[in-house]
Amino acid sequence: MAAPRSVLLLSGKRKSGKDFVAEELRNRLGPDVCTILRLSGPLKEQYAKEHGLDFERLLDASAYKEKFRQDMIRWGEEKRRADPGFFCRAAVQGALQPVWVVSDTRRLSDVEWFRATYGDVVQTVRVVATEETRKRRNWVFVTGVDDAESECGLDQGVAFDWVITNDGDEVALGEQLEELVQSVHRSL
Repeated sequence: MAAPRSVLLLSGKRKSGKDFVAEELRNRLGPDVCTILRLSGPLKEQYAKEHGLDFERLLDASAYKEKFRQDMIRWGEEKRRADPGFFCRAAVQGALQPVWVVSDTRRLSDVEWFRATYGDVVQTVRVVATEETRKRRNWVFVTGVDDAESECGLDQGVAFDWVITNDGDEVALGEQLEELVQSVHRSL
């Protein structure tokens, strides 16, 4: 695994469009240059193994995943307390492209691990959308999920390098993404 030239740590509330923004960045940079890494992938895979669940169904936005979300959050927190870099190390395994977009950074310990491991190539990107926009994307506040560390862990304590507003204005989003892509190109 070659060291990355740029690591973009995306964070944001549920239904803010983190995955959409990550896909847009990869499309603009090209899949040979940019890969999307998900911290939740290794978490869900290990949780599924330990609990006899369908890993593939935990990856989608289904009722199946929602049924296990709170326990999965609790279980993931226990793993992180024992080893804060556990899921980060698993996520970067096999990444070969020079640009990594981590689409689901949720905790300060994740940001700290990437910064300690990869230094100045790491940039934090906050994806924001109004509550109204998130509701149009079928977001509903869930106690124990939307007020948990997995959703609120980066609400404070991080000075974001980039803030991307994703409220459905394609032109405005495109301009913001282009500025970020140009910055990434300068690091290659």
